[in-house]
Amino acid sequence: MSGPRRSLSMEEEEEVELGEVLEYVGGVDISFSKKDSSVACGILVVLDLHSLEVVYEDFSVVTLHVPYVPGFLAFREAPVLLQLLEKMKNCANPFYPQLLMVDGNGVLHPRGFGLACHLGVVANIPTIGVGKNLHHVDGLTLSGVKELLKARKNSCGDFINLIGDSGHVWGVAIRSTENLLKPIFISIGHRISLEAAIKIVKMTCKYRVPEPIRQADIRSRDYLRKHEL
Repeated sequence: MSGPRRSLSMEEEEEVELGEVLEYVGGVDISFSKKDSSVACGILVVLDLHSLEVVYEDFSVVTLHVPYVPGFLAFREAPVLLQLLEKMKNCANPFYPQLLMVDGNGVLHPRGFGLACHLGVVANIPTIGVGKNLHHVDGLTLSGVKELLKARKNSCGDFINLIGDSGHVWGVAIRSTENLLKPIFISIGHRISLEAAIKIVKMTCKYRVPEPIRQADIRSRDYLRKHEL
């Protein structure tokens, strides 16, 4: 017997700007060849929100000519991921994601506009930024965040608002599973509220990172290995 269907309230659906029940959530990531760091495998996966099973995947192996510059990840990775989204949209695929989770930051970024923002604006899709590392912006520090989380007694699902020296809330740090010491950092990408983003992340976490991003990471690495790239 299947469990209760994961769903958002009408108010939360409006915050995500869907106008419909959220069923399909995408995840994007890029993995790099161990033989040649300029060779990359971009991936788009789409999961059914109810079962968290992958219903679509597509890959693109490219040679990147734009160097990695901290804070400018979008200029290197966004074109590959946007092509995958555009390809799926042009095929009128019924599993086209209603929302996209991005292995990268949203507004939690030195310029307030990370990879998740870039993808969301260009593709006109709601996006959530999921970072594994904290950008030190507006006085935020990893040590300070860890101390605040430690005070929460390592409760699974606990989160703290990432409030900078300016008083601005940049996102949240959250421990997504029990006994997890390393938090993930959630921020708004595009067309979504922080509250709705937090709920969707919690719905999709089996391990440290949400399942759409986790599956994207696993499958892109497997693709490179299987093709000996």
